[in-house]
Amino acid sequence: MRTILHALSYGNIEVESSRRLVDLKKLDAMRIFLKKLDVKVYNGDYEVPVRLYFPTEEAMQRELQEPLDLPVLLFFHGGGWVTESVDTYNRVCARMAQSTGQIVMSVEYRLAPEYRFPTAFDDCYAVAKELYTTDHLLKTTPEHITVIGDSAGGNLAAAVCLKARDTGDFKVHRQILIYPALNNCYTEASPYPSVKENGTDYLLTAVKMEDYLKLYESCQADRQNPYFSPLQEQDYRGLPRTLILTAEFDPLRDEGEEYARRLKEAGNEVEQHRIKGALHGFFALGIKFLHVQESFDYINAFLRNDEDYLL
Repeated sequence: MRTILHALSYGNIEVESSRRLVDLKKLDAMRIFLKKLDVKVYNGDYEVPVRLYFPTEEAMQRELQEPLDLPVLLFFHGGGWVTESVDTYNRVCARMAQSTGQIVMSVEYRLAPEYRFPTAFDDCYAVAKELYTTDHLLKTTPEHITVIGDSAGGNLAAAVCLKARDTGDFKVHRQILIYPALNNCYTEASPYPSVKENGTDYLLTAVKMEDYLKLYESCQADRQNPYFSPLQEQDYRGLPRTLILTAEFDPLRDEGEEYARRLKEAGNEVEQHRIKGALHGFFALGIKFLHVQESFDYINAFLRNDEDYLL
């Protein structure tokens, strides 16, 4: 297994070949059974595609006929800000809707390097603002919305929550960050042991992460921007109730756990779990995979235990 992982953990990112590889997931035969609806949200003059996934056919028909105040997971997909899409995350989002019993709203933000920071972040923020402040997308109240993302999507989720806190545009009550990318350095200068321990032979490499940052940034100064790298924030007070899941054999493990520590020290309510034996990206595996089941156990418990949500 170590030999196979080593062989798959090759170095630098080649954008087009990486995109062609992940696009194979669009061929998923199960997509014809998805209970989904496509809509769009404006970010300035640009229309951001958004896909809604429903836990059941009945829930979708009810929402179309007589919108109700149903709970929503506002989801930002991973892929290093460079690859992946709403289409390649179809199965993940459909499974999330079924496993949580909530509507999942997946955002097709624009990708780097064609669109560098802050474009993806601005697309995500525009959708979040629309969802939280109007009923054009769904008739739901802010207390029933959870911001969630994995990997680069976890970065975008954390950044959206920071800006919402900073501007007061809307109030986020919950965020779920799944092995989030929160730091700005994956070289030998990184302060986190997991970058050195897990940065070569566990699929996602430190070299790839550094390449992703270079493709995402517009300039070197972006790396000091908290909306680019949430670990650059100096004030973590007033952020939403948070669940962070990290993977044991992941170069991003320690920064996710550091973020949890900083949020907690600032007085926020935080829950953090390390998924033992897991690699980065495990959340995209099948629902029968034990690490995925464990994650949904934590996610569902987190959602159930929120008093604002239950109200």
